[in-house]
Amino acid sequence: MLEDKILVWKLNLGSIKALSRIYEKYRNDLLRLATALLNNKSDAEDMVQDVFVVFAESAGTFQLTGSLKAYLATCIANRVRNRNLAKLRQKKIELNNIGTSTPNTETPDRWIANCEELEKISGAIALLPYKQREVITLHLYGELKFREIAELQEISIKTVQSRYQYGLDTLRSLLNSEVQT
Repeated sequence: MLEDKILVWKLNLGSIKALSRIYEKYRNDLLRLATALLNNKSDAEDMVQDVFVVFAESAGTFQLTGSLKAYLATCIANRVRNRNLAKLRQKKIELNNIGTSTPNTETPDRWIANCEELEKISGAIALLPYKQREVITLHLYGELKFREIAELQEISIKTVQSRYQYGLDTLRSLLNSEVQT
C-alpha cells in the first residue's frame, strides 16, 4: 500500500518508471480478472491495455483513496460491463434488422492450455450467469471485498454474498458432474 502511494505520487510527477512498475506489478492479476470476465485472452489483453492507457492519461491529477489494485480491478469490471452492454445493444439492433439471431459459438480461449484443471475451472466459470461470474472473479482475482463489490455494482452486500454463494454452488455442481462422467 505504501509502495503504491509512492508510485502514484511519482506517476503524478511524470515518472514513466513509476507507471512501468505499476503495470508490471498488477498486469497479471488484471489479465486474469479480465480473462475470467471475458473468456477471451486477446480481448482481456486489450482491456488491460486500455485501462492502463486511461490510467496513464490521468497522471498529474490521479488521487489514490484506497487500494490501487482494487481501483484498477474496478476499472476492468466497469469496462467489461460497458462492453457487454454495448454488445447487447448491438445484438438488439441486429435482431431488429435481420429478424433472426445467430448462436454464440464462441468458446473460452484456453490460454492456460498446459494446466487442465485451470481450464476446467475457467470453463465452468464461463458457464455462470454474468452477475455471479463478475462477483466471483472480482472477489477471487480482483481481491475486492464484498463491500467494495457492492459499492461498484450499486447493490447490497447481502446480494453480493448471495451471488457469490450461488456461483460457488453452481461451480461445485458443474465441476463435480464433470468429474463423475
